[in-house]
Amino acid sequence: MLKFSPILLAVLYGFVMYQFSTWKLKKTLDSQATRLVDPRFSSVLDRMSAALGLPAIKVFVLEVDPINGLAAPDGRIFITRGFLNKLNQGAVTVDELASVIAHEMGHVALGHSRRRMIDFSGQNAMRVALGMILSRFIPGIGAWIANMIGNLLMAKLSRSDEFEADEYASALLIKAGIGVEAQISLFENLDKLTGNSGATPAWLMSHPKTQDRIAAIRKNQLNWSGT
Repeated sequence: MLKFSPILLAVLYGFVMYQFSTWKLKKTLDSQATRLVDPRFSSVLDRMSAALGLPAIKVFVLEVDPINGLAAPDGRIFITRGFLNKLNQGAVTVDELASVIAHEMGHVALGHSRRRMIDFSGQNAMRVALGMILSRFIPGIGAWIANMIGNLLMAKLSRSDEFEADEYASALLIKAGIGVEAQISLFENLDKLTGNSGATPAWLMSHPKTQDRIAAIRKNQLNWSGT
């Protein structure tokens, strides 16, 4: 049993660190976010809530400048002030922001936060175990290689989650009568909006390449339309 104690400790460490990160994030969100109250969103949110059979969809505004959406571990959905500023400037539309909200709702509905907790704990255990093995054969850099492999695996799992949330959003937008064109148009302009050059290799990215996401949305649209 003693041989496995470092691995068990790594699992425990991963679990504790995830819980601490969740607690810290909740405090930040509680202090920097307010309920979205904007009549421009009333129609799209009502249509999405009706499609899901929900009385209402609550969305919060996170008072930060970066352009992003967020699904908190407690199930709350956020869009940033930076995104709303782009709406006010005419750079994005309400339907495009509705697609962001639908995407974040997908993360919640599909349990991605809970999955990340399990994955994070398991990844720590894998890093320790693999680092111990590799260090026997390549001392000095074994732990570094194990950590790199863990990061690559986490990035791959994260990209999978993003594709799943995109698919959920597409299905919701179609059911709500909004359609996926706004979802696609947002992605077509996303790199420009966020200032992302797209130079990061795909296998290092936590999000899929934009063109791959658009292609997956169009494929789902064709499959669901039966054409």
